[in-house]
Amino acid sequence: MDEHVTLTFHGAARTVTGSCMEITSAGRRILVDCGLFQGSRTLESLNHEAFGFDPSTIEAVVLTHAHIDHCGLLPKLVAQGFDGPIFCTAQTADLLEYMLADAGRIQEFEATRRNGRRDRAGDERFTPLYTEQDALVAWRRTRPVPLEVWFEPAPAFRARLWNAGHILGAASAEVDTGGVRLLCSGDLGPQHKAFQTTPAGPTGVDHVVCESTYGSRTRERPSLEQRRDQLAAEVNDALARGGNLVIPAFALERTQELLLDIAHLTDAHRIPDVPVFVDSPLATRATSVFARHASELEDLGGTDVFHHRAIHYVEDADASMRINDMSGVIVIAASGMCEAGRIRHHLEHNLHRRDSTILFVGFQAQGSLGRVLLDGAPRVRISGSDINVRARIRRIDTYSAHADRDELRNWIAQRAPITGGLFLTHGEPGALAALTALVGEDAPQLPVITPAIGESYLLPAAAPATLVAAARPDAARLVGRDWQNDYAEFTLGLKQRLSRIPNTADRQKAVAEMRRVLDAYIDSGHSDADDAERDGARRHGGTGHPDSRRVSSSRPRSRRRS
Repeated sequence: MDEHVTLTFHGAARTVTGSCMEITSAGRRILVDCGLFQGSRTLESLNHEAFGFDPSTIEAVVLTHAHIDHCGLLPKLVAQGFDGPIFCTAQTADLLEYMLADAGRIQEFEATRRNGRRDRAGDERFTPLYTEQDALVAWRRTRPVPLEVWFEPAPAFRARLWNAGHILGAASAEVDTGGVRLLCSGDLGPQHKAFQTTPAGPTGVDHVVCESTYGSRTRERPSLEQRRDQLAAEVNDALARGGNLVIPAFALERTQELLLDIAHLTDAHRIPDVPVFVDSPLATRATSVFARHASELEDLGGTDVFHHRAIHYVEDADASMRINDMSGVIVIAASGMCEAGRIRHHLEHNLHRRDSTILFVGFQAQGSLGRVLLDGAPRVRISGSDINVRARIRRIDTYSAHADRDELRNWIAQRAPITGGLFLTHGEPGALAALTALVGEDAPQLPVITPAIGESYLLPAAAPATLVAAARPDAARLVGRDWQNDYAEFTLGLKQRLSRIPNTADRQKAVAEMRRVLDAYIDSGHSDADDAERDGARRHGGTGHPDSRRVSSSRPRSRRRS
C-alpha cells in the first residue's frame, strides 16, 4: 500500500558532491548519506548553510560509504540535533572514525589559516564547520550491519545493503517503505577493480537512484598488469627528468591501490627503488584499516604491501615540509582534488619546477584546483600566492573507483524490471545527458529524471515519480564554475595581458576602463536574477530552499567560507 513516500535531493544533484537524500514515509524521515560539498566556493558555501530539513526530525541515516562527499556533514547533522543511529557496513564504520576526525581537523586548520592571512586582516573571523570532537561524537553513532540482510533503520522502514564494489565497505542502499522499494546505488565501482568484487544489487524495484560520475566516458579496462605497465611508464618518465613525482590521491582506496602497484613494480625492478612518501596522516590510518580487513580483499596475494621498504608514512608536519627540499622522490598526498591538505604545499613547491611531474589518478570536479590544472591553466593561486605552472601535468584513468558509462548502463539494466522510474544523480550535466540517452535506447519506456538540488518527488509503487517541490531558486548557479573561478583565472593572467599592450598610457586607460565597468555594475544595484533569487528566498522562509522553514534555529549557523 502506497503511504505517500517522498524523496528529496539535498545534494549531488547535477553535481558530483554533497550526496544527501531524504526519504519520508508515514510522517517519518531517514537520510541516505549526508555528504560534504566540494568544488567551487559557491558550491562549498552550502556546507555552511542550514540544512534543508530539521536534523532533529531525522530518525536514522543509512550511509553508503566513507568518502567525505557522502559522509562529511554527519558531524554537523549530529551537532544540530540528530540523535539517531548511522547504519553502514563494518568496514565503513572502521574507516569513518579516521575520515570524520580528519575532516574535523581540516575544518579547524582551514579556519585558523584563513583567520591568519594578512589579506584578511580586520575581516570577520571564520569558525570551523565542525571540530574533530564533533566528528568523533558522530562516529560513535555508527551501527554496523552485514550485506544483504534486512534491518529496520526506523519504524516504517526496512533496508539492506549491497556490495557496490567502489571502495572498502562501499554499499548500495535498498529501502522498502510504504509499499515502495527504492534502490540508491551510492558510488559504483568498475568491474575487475583491485581489492573489490563486482557490484551487486536486487532486481524488480520500483525506483532506482544511480550515480552518473562517468556517465559520458568509456575508459580502458586494463588488466592489473596493464595498469602497472602504465604506472611504470609514468614513474620512469617522471624520475628521469630529475624532479619529483607528486601524486594527488584520495587517502581512501586510491592511495592503497597505488602502494600495491608501486611495491610490486619496485620488487620487479621495473621502477627505481626511490623513497615513496605517503604524506597524509589520514591515508596512513586508512591503510591500517585495509590491513585489518586484508583477508576480505582481493589481489594482495599474501604480500604485506603496506609495509614495503620503499614506503615511508609521514605523520609530522615538519617532516612533510622537509620533503620539499628533496628531488627524485615520489610523493602521494591528499586531497585527491587538491582542495585541502598537504598536497597544496607540495604543489606550491613543485608546480614551478620544469623537472617535476604532477600525476592525476582520479576524478577532478569542476571548480576544483585539480580540474583547473588538468584544464591547462598556466598560473594558479594557492593559499593567496600566484604560482606559474611549469611542471609536467599528467593523468591516467586506470585507477578510477567509479564505473564508466557502459558499466553504469549495465548495472541499471541488471536491476530490471524497474517499475517506477530512474533518477540520475552524482554527475555533471554532460555525464547526465549521455547516460540518459543510453538508458533511453535500452528502456525507452522507463522515465528518467535528473533532479536539481532541493527537488522533492512523490514515489508511488510501480508508477512514475511526481515532482511535488521545486528546486532551490539558485540551484542552477550552484553547480559548475562560479564567478570566483572566473575571477582567479582572469586575475592570474591580467598582468601579462596588460604588458602586451604596446604603451604605458594605453595600459592605464585599460585599467581605468575596467574600473569603470566594475563601478557601473556596483552602481546599477543588482540583476533580475538576484531579484528572482531573493523572491524565492522570501517565499521559502529566508534561505532560498523550499524546506528551510523547518530548520531548527537552536544552533548558530557556521560562517560562509571565503
